[in-house]
Amino acid sequence: MPYLIDALVILAYFGIIIGIGLSQRSKSGSLEGFTLGDRQIAWWAVLASILAAEISAGTFFGAPGEGYALRNYTYIQLMAGYLLARLVVSAVFIPAYYRYGVVSVYEFLGIRFGPLTRRWASGIFLVTRLLASGSRLWVPTVILVLGWKLFVNPDTTPMQEFWLYAAALVGITVLTAIYTTLGGIRAVIWTDVIQIGVLFSALGFALWYLLSHTGGWGALEGAIQEPMVIDWGRPDPAHPGAWGWVKGILETEYTIWAAFIGSTFVTLATHGTDQDMVQRMLTAKNKRQSGVATILSGVCDIPVNFMVLSIGILLYVYFQANPAELLPKNAAGAVDSSQVFPYFILNVMPQGLRGLVVAGVLATAMGSLSTALNSLATSYARDFHFRWFGEPETDAGQVRVLRFSTVLFAFLLIAVALATAWVKAHNPSLRIIPIILGVFGYTYGSLLGVFMVGLFTKTRGNDLGNGLGMLAGFLVVAYLSGLDQGLAATVGWGQGISRPDWMPVVEFPWRIFFGTVVTFAVAVSFPTSLGMQRHRYLAEK
Repeated sequence: MPYLIDALVILAYFGIIIGIGLSQRSKSGSLEGFTLGDRQIAWWAVLASILAAEISAGTFFGAPGEGYALRNYTYIQLMAGYLLARLVVSAVFIPAYYRYGVVSVYEFLGIRFGPLTRRWASGIFLVTRLLASGSRLWVPTVILVLGWKLFVNPDTTPMQEFWLYAAALVGITVLTAIYTTLGGIRAVIWTDVIQIGVLFSALGFALWYLLSHTGGWGALEGAIQEPMVIDWGRPDPAHPGAWGWVKGILETEYTIWAAFIGSTFVTLATHGTDQDMVQRMLTAKNKRQSGVATILSGVCDIPVNFMVLSIGILLYVYFQANPAELLPKNAAGAVDSSQVFPYFILNVMPQGLRGLVVAGVLATAMGSLSTALNSLATSYARDFHFRWFGEPETDAGQVRVLRFSTVLFAFLLIAVALATAWVKAHNPSLRIIPIILGVFGYTYGSLLGVFMVGLFTKTRGNDLGNGLGMLAGFLVVAYLSGLDQGLAATVGWGQGISRPDWMPVVEFPWRIFFGTVVTFAVAVSFPTSLGMQRHRYLAEK
């Protein structure tokens, strides 16, 4: 059997992950233990867990796809803003969360402004994280669908593809939900440590194999297209002058401005206001260790992204020298860049190594999924369930609610993933990274704007102003990004809201920036009541 070694590698990986996850059950019998690991997790394990969450299956396939399509390192420019934002998160956000002793980060907004802001923010997180995590859950199943089309039935229909996606994503979700439900955040973090090791090994071996079969670093350098690193932005020829240049920047995904401004706001939102990411930061023993893990994760992102983009460029070199007629095509007949790496894994890599890389794909999916399940359950239970139905008096009762919530969100994530798989099966040319980041772009600017009012002012902002600000932030971003036009075209309702020719359609790195600015500007116009100022003062004491 040609794939026996690969199957054994994958089965061994599953066995190790499930075993480690279940071993943490005895330490997750309290609210603090289930959600924060009793704040006793080593900083290096927190670092590994942050990396495991960041390097999702979307990155695993999407970033090599970007490298293959663009053949340069423009995407890596965004790392500059990612690192800058982590410095701010470590200096401002994390100390505040430790000072108030929050479990759900939206509890901070409740202390600072009132219960409505807390629930609005938590609700935005729940919906956005559910859509974002569910929509990328199908990504690792791409390799299964591609394998089926290559080795079983090359004429697979969209409906058959959908059922293949469905079977794979349900299996991955159920396995991940088992150890996450029983082991809590400890299971999430310690399985992440194993998963990040598998992931790095998989990427390292893939890069080594490509280098040894394409001519080495010289072949990589020769394939790079300009711009290699810095793109200052291309002006819109229809609008000469300064505004044409600005419009061109806002409508371009990867520029130096997006790297230092757009991506900074993206990371401030995802690492400072997203329960999914912040919760693992709060498991560290103190704010200093949490800050170290957060900053180092930004440093590690640079070589990781260099590695995956290099893999994409080398894939282009390899398939130029070794043409493959069966390379996946999109609806336009061009090579589907997001599926080139999976194709290479299945068709070119040797046994054993192929199994390791497939395990790496599963590692990215399960790492991101386990954290999403734990954070969604924590935010829902702390911000909604306990308020609606009362908080159980015993640790066992509280943990029982958290475990029920984990199972609930596993079912909801499967539902979103199935819907996404349906869309992907019928629209195979969709690009991965813009889809994933785009979901956050419409809502996380509103979250970040409110958090910035709470963290950087002491007497501004209240429930009413924050609600109006978050709504305004969402509407402005939806308009600037052309969401109305896209939805209108999808459902056949005309052209959407009319817009002047000079108005830019902003790309995803800029959406959170505009949402934050608008939300902050509206929310800061409203004063904080004296009662809430005193409430915050007492909470600090």
